[in-house]
Amino acid sequence: MSTTLSGLQKPGNQWAYIANSEPAVIAETLVALANSDGGWLVLGVDADGVLGALATDDEMADAVRKAERMCRPPVRTLDWQQRDVAGGAVAVIRVERGGDLHALEDGRVLVRHGAENAPAGGDVIERLLASRPVGDFEVQPVPGATRDDLDDDIIDEYLELRQKRNPRQAILPKDKLLQQIGALTEERTPTVTGLLLFGKEPQFFMPQCRAVFVKFADTQPRGPEGGLGYGRREEFTGALPLIIDRAWRVIWEEMDKRAVVKGLQRQEETEYPSDAVREALVNAVAHRDYRITGRGIEIRMYTDRMEIISPGGLPAHITLDNLVEEHYSRNPRLVNGLYQWGYIEELGLGIDRMIEDMVKAGHPPPKFECPGHRFTVILYNLRDQTRATEPWESSMNERQFKALEFVQQNGSISNGDYRQLCPHVGAETLRLDLVDMVTRGILLKIGDKRGTRYILK
Repeated sequence: MSTTLSGLQKPGNQWAYIANSEPAVIAETLVALANSDGGWLVLGVDADGVLGALATDDEMADAVRKAERMCRPPVRTLDWQQRDVAGGAVAVIRVERGGDLHALEDGRVLVRHGAENAPAGGDVIERLLASRPVGDFEVQPVPGATRDDLDDDIIDEYLELRQKRNPRQAILPKDKLLQQIGALTEERTPTVTGLLLFGKEPQFFMPQCRAVFVKFADTQPRGPEGGLGYGRREEFTGALPLIIDRAWRVIWEEMDKRAVVKGLQRQEETEYPSDAVREALVNAVAHRDYRITGRGIEIRMYTDRMEIISPGGLPAHITLDNLVEEHYSRNPRLVNGLYQWGYIEELGLGIDRMIEDMVKAGHPPPKFECPGHRFTVILYNLRDQTRATEPWESSMNERQFKALEFVQQNGSISNGDYRQLCPHVGAETLRLDLVDMVTRGILLKIGDKRGTRYILK
């Protein structure tokens, strides 16, 4: 029997129709809606308006409750509404977009694709993970882990450095402080934060918590003999502080170094500015998405560049365009832990300092890429040996470098051009950037009012 459902939309991405009360079928649609944008599930009628077998409210409610328990984690349903139609009644159920990634008992992950429930592939799953908040993930207890899985020597070192950084802070019992920073639950079970920062062997529970260094003998992935391969490969495991220290030691060993004389002093000059490399490494460890399994941090050293690749795209509202101006932490507890440890000197300034150090040493600014579901920092060692670095270059911000590149390519830049280059920055801030470059003799202002343009001086 076909019927017209007044007030309901056609089947689509947010509207699903199921004629029967089979929990397994309902569970598939709950998972698909929760993994997408949420929506409405209509029970008792199919997508063509054909009523299913009559079911009481209790029977439908019982079927939905069973379906909810078949989802991992369970999907919450809200706002039940009954609609009377010719020949029976249907239930309209609101399904919220999930804060977590949902799967079925058999491990399948589904999303809505038009009016269908479609299986999600690896790339889709990674994008879904990137769009979910991860604050709660940091304090989730790790199944199977106990207090004995935390290394007290690492904890004691952390507590000592934390106290030096905050000498006026009250000294709490060790486990009480671990609970306060989200490393331990009240039941003394290690959380994700606890294992990552202090675990004896966190990779036993989270295999993705690792980093790999690979050195190539060319600008392409080739080994010393010219064939595909690498010259050196090292894998780093352990708690995050140990991964940072071990990875940095290998990077330092593999960087070219040379002695230079400045004034009367002999100094060692490295292939890349040390502080810039450490910032890129620490950022990758602190900000990667640890929910993504099967992929660790990769450090690739080529003859002309170093690439540090971090699983997980840019979080929340951060884009490649506003990366320098905006600051957002995917893992706030991990970031604060590394800050207290001393690996992060000043919160929110890592990217700025990386750019400044590279330019000050005569290198191109770092290049940032976000292909697919990973974030890559590329540091080039192409130091320009033909000229000395101008004093003003070390104090320019990333926006001003963009403006200079635009002028070099196009001959001049206007306020409108600059706003298009930096769409997430206020007009007054951009105007002051240009005024600053005019004051320092970098640009020359020509024209007036709407005809104002800036050229290289």
